[in-house]
Amino acid sequence: MSTDGSARRGKVHTPHGSFDTPAFMPVGTQGTVKGLLPDTIASTGSQCILGNTYHLMLRPGEKAVAALGDLHQFMAWPGPILTDSGGFQVFSLADINRITDDGVTFKSHIDGSTIYLTPARSIQVQNDLGADIIMAFDECPDPTKPREYQLQAVERTLRWAERCISAHARMADQGLFGIVQGGTDLELRAHCARSLIAMDFPGYAVGGLAVGEGFAAMKLVLTAVVPTLPDTKPRYLMGVGFPRDIAEAVRHGVDMFDCVMPTRNGRNAYAFTAGGAIRLRNSQFARDRGPIEAGCDCIACKSFTRGAIRHFFFAGEMLGPILVSVHNVRFYQRLMADIRTAIAEARFDRFYEADPRCRLCGSDSAAEVMM
Repeated sequence: MSTDGSARRGKVHTPHGSFDTPAFMPVGTQGTVKGLLPDTIASTGSQCILGNTYHLMLRPGEKAVAALGDLHQFMAWPGPILTDSGGFQVFSLADINRITDDGVTFKSHIDGSTIYLTPARSIQVQNDLGADIIMAFDECPDPTKPREYQLQAVERTLRWAERCISAHARMADQGLFGIVQGGTDLELRAHCARSLIAMDFPGYAVGGLAVGEGFAAMKLVLTAVVPTLPDTKPRYLMGVGFPRDIAEAVRHGVDMFDCVMPTRNGRNAYAFTAGGAIRLRNSQFARDRGPIEAGCDCIACKSFTRGAIRHFFFAGEMLGPILVSVHNVRFYQRLMADIRTAIAEARFDRFYEADPRCRLCGSDSAAEVMM
């Protein structure tokens, strides 16, 4: 591992290969990164991808995935895979009936059936899926709720973390990461981090920072939490986010990132460029013969014009969302490669100050695209 200030460049080793950090991991919610073939994902420079435990548990079921080989064969992705615990989706998407210290009873968003998810069940599902990195089952608290609620969520997360360790049946080939919660309360964050570090997880994630708390609050939490995490273990910021957020987190020593934004926005004709995001449905691009972004080496930019891609969207052709998704993932991976180079050459601070991508964030209109 090499460092430049707090920024770190390294490599995470897994049974299905290694990936370079800082790393951005595309999200394959239901066993596929929407619209993209595995070799296309690899061509963007992506080395590790995500699967979603909640969705795969409900459909087709972890036993069906295991019967078809494992998640690597199911997704036709030979490289590293990380699965989340299912906790965030339980709290953000499902109609929750009851949360107790034992687990969560909720209704399936697919058919309304009642499902009971516990820390042990989450780990069993992830063991069956067979990802290289799996996450502890946690409670992602609403940052707007009072401190008493935040404290209860942290204590529950810590109890569940211990149960996840006890339930983990594949320690030799699946790295289990603990998740630091606590909202924007720095005291609770510190307490959660200390307690998880004492449990000696192979890696640590910072959760609950993609739920509307704002950029300034994210920086405060990262400043307080990340330096306390072990230097020799991966640090993962969950669900973040815009290029500005990633670059800022790298400054604080974070190694791993994921977000649905590149592909979700890509499906809505919203393309990331160093000069700012563009909406390819706009009429100004109807006869534009240029690529999405000059200098980009993705298949969309090398082979198609903005005008053609705009037409594909209005014609309802699948190729439009595919091409912009490919470009957006490649945009993120080019950024990560440049970040890694800057760290290796001990010039990350200069890169951070000079590169416009490090200030690229959302606007109110962009947030509408993501809904």
